Amino acid sequence: MATDLHELLRSLRVWDPEVTDLPPFDPERAPGTPVDLFAAWFAEAVAAGEREPHTMTLATADEEGLPDARIVMLHGADATGWSFATHATSRKGRHLAARPYAALTFYWPRLGRQVRVRGPVTSAPSGESRADLHARSTGALAAALTGRQSEPLSSPQELAAVSRAAWEQAQADPTAESPTWTLYRLHPQEVEFFQGEERRRHVRLVYVRDGDHWSRQLLWP
Repeated sequence: MATDLHELLRSLRVWDPEVTDLPPFDPERAPGTPVDLFAAWFAEAVAAGEREPHTMTLATADEEGLPDARIVMLHGADATGWSFATHATSRKGRHLAARPYAALTFYWPRLGRQVRVRGPVTSAPSGESRADLHARSTGALAAALTGRQSEPLSSPQELAAVSRAAWEQAQADPTAESPTWTLYRLHPQEVEFFQGEERRRHVRLVYVRDGDHWSRQLLWP
């Protein structure tokens, strides 16, 4: 089995030209703030047909400092930070309560691009969390009402029963509350933009917060 995996890995290509276009990136022409460049790159990822460009890896650390990571959905990005949501009682919610600092990674292979964001995390006011929850689909509301995220599950049948009741509640009352649902905002201290290049002369531009301003630095690939 290990040999089969090794052979499969060696058969794969990175940035296959049939599906990937590596656009040029001139860091000298990059905007002064990272959120402006992120917005431009995000729009280009959508235009390129990237599947689910709003998904990202969220990395946190537990009470002992051990890392953990998972895929979540971006809920917004502006001058105040990058936003995502989850239950405060979930594993990542507990991590953020103990260590309110996180990292995000976006990967858009059609363009050979990555964006990495690091910084402290705060919880949005409860009104913003409620608005975020009720702006989502019925299915998303039902999932939030199901709750119990990261808790042990006794059986698939238990999940089905609780989920069925949550769907019925979400359909009957689109304004139903989920008290633990929390909108989080990562306030970036460092944002790196990576543009792949065919000859591996990748461009890495990092923005570093300096008070109310941003400095920029190129990094070796």
